Amino acid sequence: MSAVSEVIVDGKLVGTKEQIAERVARNKKVRAGVFDILSGDDRAQRVLAARAIHVVAIEEPDVLKEHGEQMADALEKPEAQTRWEILGALEKMVAVDARVVDKALVPAQTALHDAESGVVRLAAFRMLAAYGATTERRSEKVWPLLDEAIRVYHGDPEFTQMLSGVIRLVSGNSSREVKIAAADTMAFDAEHSKGLVGRRAKRIVDCAPKRRKRP
Repeated sequence: MSAVSEVIVDGKLVGTKEQIAERVARNKKVRAGVFDILSGDDRAQRVLAARAIHVVAIEEPDVLKEHGEQMADALEKPEAQTRWEILGALEKMVAVDARVVDKALVPAQTALHDAESGVVRLAAFRMLAAYGATTERRSEKVWPLLDEAIRVYHGDPEFTQMLSGVIRLVSGNSSREVKIAAADTMAFDAEHSKGLVGRRAKRIVDCAPKRRKRP
């Protein structure tokens, strides 16, 4: 039995996400088949494909580098789970090759304001923050999007986890201007919020470089 026929039968995926992911990671034909299913018309199959791809991105992200365009296309699918699984996969891809994420930036911006799913919004936020943490230029590109989301979703259930994305951004290779802007955005929470929000806000503020004094 071939690796393809073990997990794809009559054009449909069979097995658990882990079983599928194992074969995706080691077999190019299986990868191609799974990405074809991700682009297909069967909603349940798209979700299963997206779940398996997310597992691969966690364990063997290198093998997915040539599939950035297909992952970006999957962010246009109607079901929330496909979108959040692929956004999670793209977040993992940043550490391997952030250029893979370039094609996904526009649909990720849309996902950041998904009207129905907080999980999708959070996954988009985390992906964009990870991308922005890689270089100063990228940080300045995504910060206005993240800043708006922080203000819009303040107090939502996902807000605290969004702040972990901001910490990643300002702890990484973001620009001085972005670090200062993030500190300004979180200054009120750093001073007045309690619990995890307050602690994370303080960490963000602490990452800002000291402002240069004017002569």
